Amino acid sequence: MKVSLNWLKNYIEINQTPDEISEILTTIGLEVEGMEEVESIKGGLEGVIVGKVLECGKHPNADKLSLCKVNVGGEDDLQIVCGAPNVATGQTVLVAQIGTTLYDKQGEPWKIKKGKIRGEESHGMICAEDELGLGESHDGILVLDDSIAAGTLAKEVYKVENDIVYDIGLTPNRSDATSHIGVAQDLVAYLHINHSSDVNIQLPDLASFHVDNKTRVINVEVANEKKCPRYSGLTISGVTIGPSPQWLINKLSSIGVRPISNIVDITNFVLHEYGQPLHAFDADKIDGQKILVKTLDQDTPFLALDEKERKLSEDDLMICDNNSKPMCLGGVFGGIDSGVTESTQNIFLESAHFEAEGIRMSSTKHLLRTDAAKCFEKGSDPNITIDALKRAAILIKEIAGGEISSDIVDVYPNKIEEKEIQLRYEKVNEVLGNEISVDEIHAILRAMNMGIDPVDDKSIKVRVPTNKADVLREIDLIEEILRIYGFNKIEIGSEIRSSISHSDFPDKSDLKERIRNILSSNGFCEMMNLSLIESRFYQGSYINEQDMVFINNTSNVHLNIMRPEMILSGLQSVGYNINRQQQDLKLYEFGKSFKRHNDGIEEREKFTLFLSGALVEESWNSQSKAVDFYDLKSFVELILNSLNVPQCEVKELKDSRFLYGTSLLLNNHTICTLGLLDSTFTARADVKKAVFCAEFNVESLLQNVRQQLHIDSISKFPTVRRDLAMILEENVDFQQVKDLAIKTDKKILKNVGLFDVFRDKDKVGEGKKSLAVSFMFENKEKTLKDKDVDKVIKKIKYLLENELGAQIRM
Repeated sequence: MKVSLNWLKNYIEINQTPDEISEILTTIGLEVEGMEEVESIKGGLEGVIVGKVLECGKHPNADKLSLCKVNVGGEDDLQIVCGAPNVATGQTVLVAQIGTTLYDKQGEPWKIKKGKIRGEESHGMICAEDELGLGESHDGILVLDDSIAAGTLAKEVYKVENDIVYDIGLTPNRSDATSHIGVAQDLVAYLHINHSSDVNIQLPDLASFHVDNKTRVINVEVANEKKCPRYSGLTISGVTIGPSPQWLINKLSSIGVRPISNIVDITNFVLHEYGQPLHAFDADKIDGQKILVKTLDQDTPFLALDEKERKLSEDDLMICDNNSKPMCLGGVFGGIDSGVTESTQNIFLESAHFEAEGIRMSSTKHLLRTDAAKCFEKGSDPNITIDALKRAAILIKEIAGGEISSDIVDVYPNKIEEKEIQLRYEKVNEVLGNEISVDEIHAILRAMNMGIDPVDDKSIKVRVPTNKADVLREIDLIEEILRIYGFNKIEIGSEIRSSISHSDFPDKSDLKERIRNILSSNGFCEMMNLSLIESRFYQGSYINEQDMVFINNTSNVHLNIMRPEMILSGLQSVGYNINRQQQDLKLYEFGKSFKRHNDGIEEREKFTLFLSGALVEESWNSQSKAVDFYDLKSFVELILNSLNVPQCEVKELKDSRFLYGTSLLLNNHTICTLGLLDSTFTARADVKKAVFCAEFNVESLLQNVRQQLHIDSISKFPTVRRDLAMILEENVDFQQVKDLAIKTDKKILKNVGLFDVFRDKDKVGEGKKSLAVSFMFENKEKTLKDKDVDKVIKKIKYLLENELGAQIRM
């Protein structure tokens, strides 16, 4: 948001330097991100002077050029070659002298030089309005009133102003500071408290407002009072559309707003003055002389001012005529068929208060991030619509003529009252860390136009103005007090105190850091996604809506739930990278998931891994290899082994709706799930490539990390290996074979491994597979004999045949 210092001076007397004002603005929570000295007209018309055309004839060598002699107030007249069709003897014109810097429409500078045009010298340029930044027209040179003397500086004619403009990083909670008056009110409060200043704010004088007649009445009906709590308006008849006066052009130009026409410029001026968006309709284009404020059917077409047709959502609030024809996307953007044009003579001026959430949703959905939408979505003040309307009406009569031809229509069925919040003195001092007197707290609150009612000796009831939409709780009030009191007044102690901290093993922070080091050293990048996500991504999925944690997010209404799991948000980051040609990805993230559970909210801490693309880049001595399940499994095992987690039970995932793979369990608690994400699930994040994912439960992991690592010496006695090939049903997995073998003998059987899987319906049968399994035997106290091993193998065969239905192949 841009704030003009000259504009602020319209409302308050400022004795501080621009740098001091910048420091104060930052102190009161309006962080100044930049400060620029600007001129109301780019270049300030330096080097441009008024001239009188003494002679003007055809160029001897070019029919479309004129050769002019121009008096600019000096002893010598200037010869200038001019190509404008309207140049003539006797005109009063603006001349850019040699050495003058002008700016093109893109803002690029170029300099006037002495030169020859078709053989004739030219000592300057007679200018059109667009060449000087005074307008858009290039139809011909700008002709001034003959009463202006030759030699007069152009910047004196156009009253060029120098100004300081602050670029403020306005946070979403500062609905009270979306205007120059709002910023001025904050400055006054700060100066009262910290500079003992008696400066007061001077609001625009509205006393001259009066209704001239009631010849053009337009009725208003609000069908959706939730989305439009207040709608005000009036008609003005007999206006003349034209350019704005220079003072208005200067004001808007200083903050980067392009002047358009007097009516539109006045609505923009009031927006930046009051923080109240306005919209002007051509009254003659409102069918039935009635306005309906309502929502329309899904996919209703709407042709906007930018000549683009948009399909409306059933949630978009529309300003319609009596036939329900959409004229304006309420609070966001006007329609092409109802706006003010050069031929407009009668207008209906709208000043409304719209629901912040609905405006945000419509403006982002239709990609219309207008100044009005940005103001409404922060929460406009519902109780200034009439003042803003009167201010605009007075200016329109003054600048564009016309008469106010109706009473103010004001549909406000449920008045929005000031919020009342109880404030405890003790809580203020506790939060701030400073002792602030009761009188000082009262003074700060009154300086911000807040009413005070006593409750008892320890607290008061504070009435919060309706322009502070985000001040809802006691802590919000304390933040307001701190802004005006001054962050720089909070004392910083001269002593540093510390205590020895101790945490029992395993320490969660240490565990996370160890995992980060493991993954980062293996080429992974850490990502940090928002804990918020759009609920629409889970429509028709495995997450029930009643389990979702919905929030009221006025900054972005689409991000309306806390993420119920972490995989989809991580998958969105995968898609973001893939769409930017980052195809080979190794990512991880620590975070939380949120679900409703009984009457509360269940938070679970997790971390996720994602693999996609190639594991190794293509090189002259190696081929590129696409990642697979076993690459992911190796990283999971690396983490578990590094943290000294015991051997996990492996189970195939059979109930997951989006992950094909396995789960790792300890003591019947899931430590990790890993596998390939289903393509229908990845499509929710617009990812078409294969993505492998692992999700760890941090709490379960913490419970199974062992502090001590047990190390055995290498056995002096040899190991013995036996291999078995067996035919099994397809639904019997290797883990079942391994578990059965280990259950058979735990003394000498040290390892069970799978080294081959064979499927062929002609050789092993339909729906069957052949597994080749190795069994490693070892006794650390003696050399094993064949009969010891054969005895165990015999038991294993028996159990495999009888419990798993295996056919042992010899």
